[in-house]
Amino acid sequence: MKIAIGCDPNAQEAKEELIKYMEQKNYGEITDFGSDDPIYANTAIKVAEAVASKEYDRGILICGTGIGVSIAANKVSGAYAALLSDVYSAERARLSNDANIACMGAFTTGGKVREKLVDAFLTNEFVPGCASQPKVDAFVAYDKEHSK
Repeated sequence: MKIAIGCDPNAQEAKEELIKYMEQKNYGEITDFGSDDPIYANTAIKVAEAVASKEYDRGILICGTGIGVSIAANKVSGAYAALLSDVYSAERARLSNDANIACMGAFTTGGKVREKLVDAFLTNEFVPGCASQPKVDAFVAYDKEHSK
């Protein structure tokens, strides 16, 4: 799996901890898109474009709350970013919504919880044809129609 990760300067330490954790878990090839830009939208958009283009399989974004990076990433057609705060939502982001980017807060979510969120997000897969397929199809169709 190819994973793109980025954050704002506030989340540098959280990002570094997650990269180390994902490397220990052998989750795949991880590319750091940086954390120096104080305008979190710039980093979020770069990660979202990399994931939406299918150059990367999944993305992870972190800012103070995770809210800003999720809003910014979701402006990119083909990027489906979910703000994660609990393990059940992280699982459902993949299983029910086929989200391809996980967003979380450095100030709102502890390090061990972030690890559990990443585990749930990276180890679950959307199952084509499942009961959620029509719902995913609806927002993907809207995205494609309105991104022209």
